[in-house]
Amino acid sequence: MSAAISVAGRRVECAGDQSILEALLRAGVWMPNSCNQGTCGTCKLQVVRGEVDHTESPLETLTADERAGGLALACQARPLGETEVALRGSEMGRTTHVLRDLTATVVGVEDIARDTRRILLGLEEPLAFSAGQYVELLVPGTSERRPYSLANTAEEDKVLELHVRRVPGGVASDWLFGPVAAGDRVEVRGPLGDFHVPDPEKDEGEPMVLIGGGTGLAPLIGIARTALERHPKRLVALYHGVRHEADLYDVDRLEELTIRYRGFSFVTVLSRESAPGHRHGYAPDAFVEDVASARGWSGWLCGPPAMVEAGVKAFKRRRMAPRLIHREKFTAADGPA
Repeated sequence: MSAAISVAGRRVECAGDQSILEALLRAGVWMPNSCNQGTCGTCKLQVVRGEVDHTESPLETLTADERAGGLALACQARPLGETEVALRGSEMGRTTHVLRDLTATVVGVEDIARDTRRILLGLEEPLAFSAGQYVELLVPGTSERRPYSLANTAEEDKVLELHVRRVPGGVASDWLFGPVAAGDRVEVRGPLGDFHVPDPEKDEGEPMVLIGGGTGLAPLIGIARTALERHPKRLVALYHGVRHEADLYDVDRLEELTIRYRGFSFVTVLSRESAPGHRHGYAPDAFVEDVASARGWSGWLCGPPAMVEAGVKAFKRRRMAPRLIHREKFTAADGPA
């Protein structure tokens, strides 16, 4: 049974099998969202009127006191009848890219590093998104969905580029590193996430530093290229941190950007070995060594939680304003097949 949700003067119908977040995004109504699994708390909102079913909302993310106080996780909660919600201190209710279900065709599968693949998905019709967002793939033969960041710019809206890391025994890994092949049909849902470049009219061309760990490089490629295309003289520093040289990829692709844009720099950092042409240690530490002050810069972090948290500390250490720090944590969503 469907129910109506009111937010910021707009009214949206929510189907019985939809979360509040999904209903809003499918109607083109924005609200913060990141993991969409109930673990990050980004989509926490206030239930102003009505009741909701919290379904599988984790107590670690939404405590009993918060539930009693009328808070809910939009990605998990289902409305139980007419409901009004609000997000404190936000722009909730503004327009965003509409969440859609699409069928894509695999047009490319390429091994690009140790345990890392590039998957290209062709679409019959364009998908509107902002550089840095992600899509979810439905694993064939299961009900499991897995999120993958887009390495594209918004103009590259007909062939989606995903970077996939192998997770031993993972449901998605066994498929994407196994039988997947060009010509296969794949169910895609997106776009999702708030880790993306600002709208052009809000992009002031400030210096940027981007730090990616492993396949956390994927969305940073789209973000960096978009930022440089908008402001070709902009200062953009991109750090890619991995364990071993065999884990690096797209080095030539990014070094080409250093030739095209004088303000762009690309640094590779290895944590478990030393090799010519690469820094040794951790990417956030390399940034601290290179930049005396990041006041007025924006910072972008994507990768494992430990790296992201280290990056936040590094940015603050170099006087970056907290409001200009953007982060996307890659957590292990894949489970055994």
